[in-house]
Amino acid sequence: MAANIASVIVQDPETHSGDPVFRGNRVPFQILLDYLEGGDTLDQFLEQYPGSSREIAIAALEEAKSALFTRLAK
Repeated sequence: MAANIASVIVQDPETHSGDPVFRGNRVPFQILLDYLEGGDTLDQFLEQYPGSSREIAIAALEEAKSALFTRLAK
């Protein structure tokens, strides 16, 4: 993982109704996924959400990938 943070995606019922957000800001992780799914680049996401960093965004994607592979391995 790119960042030395236990989890770069956090959930709090009082932040965006409990939707997963990037640690340190209130940007929902789903927005990054929507950008990428829509064909936008990571750079385009970062231009619109400058409070997020490339390192944290990549770490969040890696964390999501790892969680998916762990779930599929069961």
